[in-house]
Amino acid sequence: MTMLPQNIEPHLNLIKMKKNILITLFIGCLGFTQVLGQKSSGTIYKQLEKLNFLGSALYIAAHPDDENTALISYFSNHVNAHAAYLSMTRGDGGQNRIGTELRELLGVIRTEELMQARSIDNGNQYFTSAVDFGYSKHPNETLAIWDKKQILGEVVNRIRAFQPDIIVNRFDHRTPGRTHGHHTSSALLSKEAFALSNDPKAYPEQLNNNGIWQPQRLFFNTSWWFYGSQENFKKADKSNLLSLEIGVYDPLTGISNSAIAAASRSSHKSQGFGSTPTLGSRTEYIEIIDGKRPLSNDPFEGINTSWSRLEGGASIGTMVAQAIESFDFKHPEKSIEALLSIHKAIEKLPTSLWRERKLAATKQLLLDCAGVQMQFNAERPYGIAGESLKINLNVVQQSKLPVELETIKTTEGVTQLDQDLETNKRFTQSFEVALDNSISTPYWLLEKGSLGTFEIENKEWIGKPQTPNPIQIEYHLNIAGTSIAFVAAVQHRKTDPVRGEVINPFYILPALGVTFEQPVFLYANDEAQTLRLNVTNYGEAYEGAIELCHPKGWEIDQATLPITLNGRGSSQFLEYQLKPTAAAESGFLGPLAIQGNKKENVFAVQTLSYTHIPKQYIAQPSEAKAVRLDLKIPQIKVGYIAGAGDTVKERLQTVGLSVESIDIETTTLAELKTYDAIIVGIRAYNVIESLAYKNQMLFDFAEAGGTLVTQYNTSRGLKTNKLTPLNMKLSRDRVTDEFSSVRILEPKHPALNVPHKITAQDFEGWVQERGLYFPNQWDDRFTPLLGMNDAGETEKLGSILVAPHGEGTIVYTGLSFFRELPAGVPGAYRLLINLLAL
Repeated sequence: MTMLPQNIEPHLNLIKMKKNILITLFIGCLGFTQVLGQKSSGTIYKQLEKLNFLGSALYIAAHPDDENTALISYFSNHVNAHAAYLSMTRGDGGQNRIGTELRELLGVIRTEELMQARSIDNGNQYFTSAVDFGYSKHPNETLAIWDKKQILGEVVNRIRAFQPDIIVNRFDHRTPGRTHGHHTSSALLSKEAFALSNDPKAYPEQLNNNGIWQPQRLFFNTSWWFYGSQENFKKADKSNLLSLEIGVYDPLTGISNSAIAAASRSSHKSQGFGSTPTLGSRTEYIEIIDGKRPLSNDPFEGINTSWSRLEGGASIGTMVAQAIESFDFKHPEKSIEALLSIHKAIEKLPTSLWRERKLAATKQLLLDCAGVQMQFNAERPYGIAGESLKINLNVVQQSKLPVELETIKTTEGVTQLDQDLETNKRFTQSFEVALDNSISTPYWLLEKGSLGTFEIENKEWIGKPQTPNPIQIEYHLNIAGTSIAFVAAVQHRKTDPVRGEVINPFYILPALGVTFEQPVFLYANDEAQTLRLNVTNYGEAYEGAIELCHPKGWEIDQATLPITLNGRGSSQFLEYQLKPTAAAESGFLGPLAIQGNKKENVFAVQTLSYTHIPKQYIAQPSEAKAVRLDLKIPQIKVGYIAGAGDTVKERLQTVGLSVESIDIETTTLAELKTYDAIIVGIRAYNVIESLAYKNQMLFDFAEAGGTLVTQYNTSRGLKTNKLTPLNMKLSRDRVTDEFSSVRILEPKHPALNVPHKITAQDFEGWVQERGLYFPNQWDDRFTPLLGMNDAGETEKLGSILVAPHGEGTIVYTGLSFFRELPAGVPGAYRLLINLLAL
């Protein structure tokens, strides 16, 4: 399969941040996508055709995976438009089907998944600084938490910067409350921004960088889903809809649009969105919301998408058309002369966004037609500030035209090479660069934000998918007598015995990474606990000490411990004994690195290693939380059946509860009977096939006297509807307001009294939500324990259901223990321990 071209949107310039630290993040899809050889002649020809279309489309929705990849691919690869997706959030409030990462780390994963998707469907990617704070039932709530004025301004700014001719909303702005509040909010903001982007009085501070812009049309990408059923949609009046045949096949690449769309959507692996291509015809519908309705089904009808839209550009369209007409599929290098003339003509145009876009596209075509592969490979995967890095240049050109590598420019200066590149013969050169004061990390995680928005100090970075690679190399090629400047990022390549060549960006890391063994340390009594810190050296050697700072009321046996680390990647565990006094208050722990008389804050460096995205190094201020809990730990043995991924087992172990993992595939009823209680992990009935029949073994365990606690499952995609031995039906009921009042329905029930007396205070300090996918129908033998609801809604009673079963007890709960326990919420521990002690 021929890979589609990479995002060619120009990278922003590196700029310095406070404390003289330049925070940088890698260009994900550029460094990861693996291309076997050069682009095919068919793909090059398609890019020539795209060079002759000057129209752009911006797709707008709320989250990673909301986008219609089929429509983005259709606009980019078949209409030949410059297409992009603006996602309001990075998806940090979602679930994770491939690991245990949640919140900020999940947002990084989903950002990279979007970049992979765009590298496949050939779109560009943008964001706002809005946080995915979890499910929201109404746009009024969403916009209040997001700070509507701020996020609206960012949408306006993205429209002014991207200059779309048409905008397509994924969601309907006219149906608040019928879907996720983030969804509707994205459409409301898009509609308002459509009008404001051309108003110089709206956000005038933006006009220093971007002028006003008026998109021509605003559409809503409707489908049968918005009508309730396919039957309703068939009967609906479609006179205001444009129909687009997007199931088109491209003989030049041998790929259908549906195949590209499915591959792109399958990038969202953390959300379980693997997709199979639709064979044959497929129709998408877009409804005109604002602007003049086209007379045909062409959304660009009446919009000048030719070179004549640019002052002095009309003749370039003729030049490109001639290059297309004369293209030789067996000898693409024959197009270089025409492309050089086109490049020269574009350079003479007045400065504009389209000039920059088409210059970048023409340069890429020149490289592709000449068969030039230029690699700047770092000798190691990472380095630290102040070090010298060896970079190995590998270059080959596969045309028979004269190509000369003239110069290479780095922070060290310009190196004059004047090296003729012989056909299909590799040229190599090594050189050194000094690494400046940089740290590779997601820029949106640098500052502590609010519930609804990331705090981003450098306002020029807002909306960018990532910050640039920390080392950019400028080089000049003389192609057939014309000197042209190019820019490439430094990467690291290695050979994996299973995957083959693996390409990742180069990272600049802090000298030390100091990571707590766990994010929250829970104290159920006054005994000291061992706090383990893993200190990793990312430079050549490090000698010093780590001092552990702690809140008032805590005692530590030795606050400062020495470290000696030799060798890059070497690590050492430090152990501190910390205990609470009677005056101890919950608070944060923070390490300091000491060398001589110098003390400084340190970073925790976390690594995300998944094969579908680039390897991630995420540096954040190192900290953990010490939490004083009033807990009584029952002497029971608990088994844990992992579901879709959570850390509930580990969190319960930290407070002294005896919890062991159970493999449902191999266990027997006799083994289950050795436990007092069993917890079934989140979404287990959505992801474990064997629970369709092995559920009976769990029910038998309860009937024999055990306590079976089943955590939430989604109502869709269940392997069986029999989640308990008693009748119960899941719904989509949820309570998203973590501050909502909770009513105790059965104050004398043992689950609310033993070993802890549960009161309203136990529901303080919860994070993101109360719970989700509560049952709304159940057998009369179930007892609901709690009542809760979001504002303006009826009370939901299904958050915890308890029923006797034989000699034992059945519990089903949709409360979000998987979020609350890692956050160290005391009441969540007390309540879950009570349920296990039944």
